[in-house]
Amino acid sequence: MSHHLSGPNLRSPREDARLDMTDLYAFSAPVGRTVLILDVHPLATADSAAFHPDAVYRINVDTDGDHRADVAFSFTFTDPAAGPQTMTVHRADGAAAQDHEAGGTVLATGVPVTLGAEDQPVEAGPYRVAVGLRSDPFFADLDGIVNGFTWTGVDWGADKNVLGIVLELPDAELAPGTELGLWGRVSLREGGRLVSVDRGAHPSLTAYFNAEEVKDAYNAGEPADDWATYREPWIAALEHLGGYTGDAAEAQLRIVLPDVLHYDRSRPAGYPNGRTLTDDVTSTRLSMITNGAVPTDHIGPHTDLLPHFPYLGRPH
Repeated sequence: MSHHLSGPNLRSPREDARLDMTDLYAFSAPVGRTVLILDVHPLATADSAAFHPDAVYRINVDTDGDHRADVAFSFTFTDPAAGPQTMTVHRADGAAAQDHEAGGTVLATGVPVTLGAEDQPVEAGPYRVAVGLRSDPFFADLDGIVNGFTWTGVDWGADKNVLGIVLELPDAELAPGTELGLWGRVSLREGGRLVSVDRGAHPSLTAYFNAEEVKDAYNAGEPADDWATYREPWIAALEHLGGYTGDAAEAQLRIVLPDVLHYDRSRPAGYPNGRTLTDDVTSTRLSMITNGAVPTDHIGPHTDLLPHFPYLGRPH
């Protein structure tokens, strides 16, 4: 899968789907605007869909290339037991952006979490935000991948839903320059402290590269430490999976480590320069891990995407 089921043993972190980040997207909208999307909760349904009220969901933005957050958008949620769930959006800048707590300026409160086909975007100054149950844009022949690349022609994600957080804002609200680094994070309050239980940017990394016993540590980590921590074991993984030489494996890993999605807004978005909802990231990763021996899973993007905000398809 993509970043779905990123806890140990192909399970959600803490075995709680509400805490499971699935995908991060970054692309441009017309008239000088940037779209950021964080999807969580794989296999969500109208009956099960809810964000964890003790969690902080976050999109981190690095504007100076040091793989540390300079801007952070945090999303927190009311307890669904108290009534229809709503979201609060915070923006933190500078040193405050590196604190996993939801801090800084409150951009919007009371944003409704929608569970039906309706779109309820909220305008907050130059920001536009929406949140709720949406069609999962991730596409892959998962059964074919699991069964040794014996393709079935069936798109695992064709009828699946996620919970999507969609934020659109003017380019200048992020940085004066065009180059950004982005990653998502989900943190949970446990025993009075906030613990990072999931994080990532590039799709389909931890399932292929991380041993089960290090997945929790990876999810708790910081991108700035990734190269020193994971370079050697991930080179070994590529040598084993794709027959790479050490130098060739290192060249491939420089695209995805640190685990930060680079997006140069002066160029068209298309993975690994940002990520659009139609980018075939599954084929990209299959080709990477097999050194080109398996170039694609023959599954194309979904056709239920919207051409306008909030871009994600309406839920199944």
